Amino acid sequence: MTVTLADVAARARVSPATVSRVLNGNYPVAASTRERVLRAVDDLDYVLNGPASSLAAATSDLVGILVNDIADPFFGIMAGAAQTQIGGPGDGSGRAGGEKLAVICNTGGSPERELTYLTLLQRQRAAAVVLTGGAVEYPAHQAAMAAKLAKLADAGTRIVFCGRPPLPEGDALVAALAFDNRGGGRRLTEHLISLGHRRIGYVAGPPERTTTRHRLEGHREALRAAGLDSDPADEERLTVHGPYDRRSGYEATLEILRRDPTVTAVVAANDTVALGACAAVRDQGLRIPQDISVAGFDDLPFSVDAVPALTTVRLPLFEAGARAGRLAMGKENPPPGGIATIAAELMIRGSTAPPRVG
Repeated sequence: MTVTLADVAARARVSPATVSRVLNGNYPVAASTRERVLRAVDDLDYVLNGPASSLAAATSDLVGILVNDIADPFFGIMAGAAQTQIGGPGDGSGRAGGEKLAVICNTGGSPERELTYLTLLQRQRAAAVVLTGGAVEYPAHQAAMAAKLAKLADAGTRIVFCGRPPLPEGDALVAALAFDNRGGGRRLTEHLISLGHRRIGYVAGPPERTTTRHRLEGHREALRAAGLDSDPADEERLTVHGPYDRRSGYEATLEILRRDPTVTAVVAANDTVALGACAAVRDQGLRIPQDISVAGFDDLPFSVDAVPALTTVRLPLFEAGARAGRLAMGKENPPPGGIATIAAELMIRGSTAPPRVG
């Protein structure tokens, strides 16, 4: 049932005129009253779209692309690729040719901001929403996300996940393009084991993220298959969690080396974290890869220019982003079942080598 201005007024215990003043911002309203009205708007998911109110199923020319950090190349590449399909050039005449306005929504990794942006996009009757990167696995947040996405889908908004697995519950998706993070993590550690490494440190991402869990699970699957997981406590000791940034890689690697100086390889949660890990290794007077091998994940553009070049796992970020954009625009049919797993490719470079003997 469509929520009306009168519903909001009743919920906030004010007149409809007061609700209108708060939403339009054209008349002074007491702060406490304003807060009460805005809370009622959020509680009822009131859609602020007066001219389109008679077109309940209509959508706008807006497409939202949600990213954790637009400054991170992982997200920037996917968002930019999606935008080429959403807001690309038409026929060259300067007239609109079916394009949409792509808006990048930077959540900063905050679950609350993610929900807030979805609410704002719902109010703007967005034609589509593309959600990128790993998801937070808090059950309460997942339930709130499923409910919010269902409301968007009911209003005609296309929902596409890019580099992100589908929610445990909820079928509002057009498509989910999920990277094979688990398989990539497994192959990376298998490579190190094949070189002779037995003491491998792991700098993981935030523990609540799906990407973190899947990559770490792949790493531990490889250890288990090689018989290197006999002591779970030792496995935990060689794993340090932190944000997906360079500083985390630096500090976590120092901690791993403090905990176990016999470590001969460090796997980093992503390439940015790996740069920090490399700096920490060098600051300890150690050489890469002669003393300690370092590996990353994602194959971001700078990884091949690191010294030595970084062994990593390549994810086709641009290709996935472009495909997500086409799905959001209805230019491409969804994969069978709505879910596609995108393969990860091991890129072996100079930052990994057999451990030094003696």
